[in-house]
Amino acid sequence: MKAFQALYERLDRVNGTRAKVAALVEHFRSAPAEDAAWALSLLLGKRRRRLITGRRLREILRDRGKLPDWLIDDCHGQVGDSAETISLLWPAVQERMRPVQAVHLPDIGNDDPLHWWMETLLPAIGSLKDDVQADAVVTLWHAVPQDTHFIVNKLLTGGFRVGVSTGLISRAIAEAFDLDETLVVQRLMGGFAPSATTFRQLTRAAEAEEQRSSGVPYPFFLASPLEPDRLEATPADQWQLEWKWDGIRGQLIHRSSGTYLWSRGEELVNDSFPELVDLGQALPLGTVLDGEVICWREGEAGPLGFDQLQRRLGRKTVGATLKRECPMRFIAYDLLEHRGVDIRSEPLLKRQHQLAELLSHVHHPEGWRLQQSHSWPLGSWTDLDQERSRAREHKAEGLMLKHNESPYLSGRKRGYWWKHKLEPMTLDAVLLYAQAGSGRRANLFTDYTFGLWSQGPEPQLVSFAKAYSGLNDAEILELDRWIRRNTLQRFGPARSVKADLVFEIGFEGIHPSKRHKSGLAVRFPRILRWRRDKPASEADGLDTALKLIHNR
Repeated sequence: MKAFQALYERLDRVNGTRAKVAALVEHFRSAPAEDAAWALSLLLGKRRRRLITGRRLREILRDRGKLPDWLIDDCHGQVGDSAETISLLWPAVQERMRPVQAVHLPDIGNDDPLHWWMETLLPAIGSLKDDVQADAVVTLWHAVPQDTHFIVNKLLTGGFRVGVSTGLISRAIAEAFDLDETLVVQRLMGGFAPSATTFRQLTRAAEAEEQRSSGVPYPFFLASPLEPDRLEATPADQWQLEWKWDGIRGQLIHRSSGTYLWSRGEELVNDSFPELVDLGQALPLGTVLDGEVICWREGEAGPLGFDQLQRRLGRKTVGATLKRECPMRFIAYDLLEHRGVDIRSEPLLKRQHQLAELLSHVHHPEGWRLQQSHSWPLGSWTDLDQERSRAREHKAEGLMLKHNESPYLSGRKRGYWWKHKLEPMTLDAVLLYAQAGSGRRANLFTDYTFGLWSQGPEPQLVSFAKAYSGLNDAEILELDRWIRRNTLQRFGPARSVKADLVFEIGFEGIHPSKRHKSGLAVRFPRILRWRRDKPASEADGLDTALKLIHNR
């Protein structure tokens, strides 16, 4: 734990990428494999089982430290984090909160290894109940140095975060163990279960055959938002276009070990889309396709909305009714592995030709579920926006631009792939509620709920969407002051405010929803601008939002 604490403090103290990588390299090289595995897992920030909630820790501090609710709530509201709130208040109450001798915890020292903390001590405390658990937590707080409190509380609540990206961590692992960075990224795909064995597997020397026998996907290549100035100097005929679909990016894999469908979020989604897995079994062994998982009925010209796809997500079993109402299709963009050979370094046009040849020989009773993405050459740069304008009639989000000679890289590497999305749909909505943010904005109101006017003889504002991005720092400060002066009611951390301010809200899609009071749900809402020129009475109504659904 002492070594991990030192690493955390060092990462928090330095800003430069090189300095962070150096700190990680030093730690991974020197730490025992079982501790390095847990350090890696924590730094990756993957979702873990919460041993104790932040609320529970605050309650223990309040009850055993004899602190009033308002003090705990106000401090938490300012800091926005339970672990930090408790670590800051601890010095003021530690004398009142004596350790309980009857609690049977092993001797705790800062030199105890990280894996012992994560596998033995903290789970043991998390499994306790009521007063016994409170006694154990107080004993733990007394046993560890004050500067360790923040990390210990973070590890208990499962919310550990530190400012290093997955790419930076992969770079450090590669440098520490003399590996290719792409190989490290690839080995981390599908998740990392912390143990000495898995860490040694991650850092072992490269093996030529390892990919062919596993079900692990390749790292996804991601497109960047279009930067026209960077492209217009290149000949238009070097680029091709294809529709950008609103589904789930995935890799369909058929290898000797089985058939797998992975999402871009590194989740194995075989259970949610069994039809596609069945279809994948018809692919030749040693095939990996990159594409889009999308709801699309046989014979129809365009897909169903993302709201239909959401009905399939997270399902362990999919019944006949859901299969019928939400039929699935895999739109193949690319061929990454062909006959067991990694072909990602070959030019895009060659990979697409091989993909077309491969799909022409796939025979399956429901072969319509698998199709190659339609692509076409860009005639000239003046045609680009006109081509994009056709996306909505195809029920697509916009265009993808890909260079004909593009290799299939990993992550978001600028230069080869670009996305040119449609302009967002917009509505003018009224601010109704506000809630404080988190982290550095914990003491500012930055999360907002907006409403539209209902229909009828006596229109009322109905909550429609939540958004927390789009305003600059000056606007956030100005709006925060306004919210504090114009609060009508408080509901825990949220406040209702006077219905006076109008904002233009942009979003990518809109669909009916029974879960929302307005009867509508939107995709990726954000604030486009503060409509200071518009009174609340002139904001849009639900009827205007419904027209967007019918016209999309």
